Amino acid sequence: MKGAIEKKSLKDDRRLIGVDEVGRGCLAGPVYAAVAALDYYKIDHLDATTRDLIRDSKKLSTKQRQKILPVLDQVCIEWGVGSASAREIEALGIVPATFLAMKRAYLMLNESYDLLLIDGNQKHPDMPMEQMTVVGGDALCYAIAAASILAKEARDTVMREAHLLYPQFGFGDHVGYGTKSHLQALEEHGITPLHRRNFAPIRNMMSVELELV
Repeated sequence: MKGAIEKKSLKDDRRLIGVDEVGRGCLAGPVYAAVAALDYYKIDHLDATTRDLIRDSKKLSTKQRQKILPVLDQVCIEWGVGSASAREIEALGIVPATFLAMKRAYLMLNESYDLLLIDGNQKHPDMPMEQMTVVGGDALCYAIAAASILAKEARDTVMREAHLLYPQFGFGDHVGYGTKSHLQALEEHGITPLHRRNFAPIRNMMSVELELV
């Protein structure tokens, strides 16, 4: 049941936050993460249709995410968003870079918390609180789902701005994921500073170019 983990923690008088990331599998752009602390009294008093929109950001349309954002602003006690750049992803690797984005998001918060609910099965190596990993957490925990939406909207905004700089790549549509049109644009135009050069399609393309020199 969605929210059951959170309700149990709240009954135990533990303050909690949820964290999720967006853009981990992209070929271009930063990886984003958000943390969210929710007022569960307000969550419980949302109408069912609105409350149902607090779910995995990938299962929401842009229109639905835009609709729920003002609601999140009302039901969040506080939230933070952090990112790690393509260069940081290259230097650290995608998993450490994702953890860096999460830590940066956490450092945006003003209050202290007892429990971090983290989507997936990997605990963060550097958080000053107990952690609980939740596989499929954005479907089970409102705080993780809210974090997913906040991270997704922040990252999509950045990638829409990137589209203005590199319109031939279509970043406004695929936001950096390895779609057919994105791969075709790479073949035609080469890489941009936004591309992650340690990701296989980009790395392979660069290797071919070196072989041809």
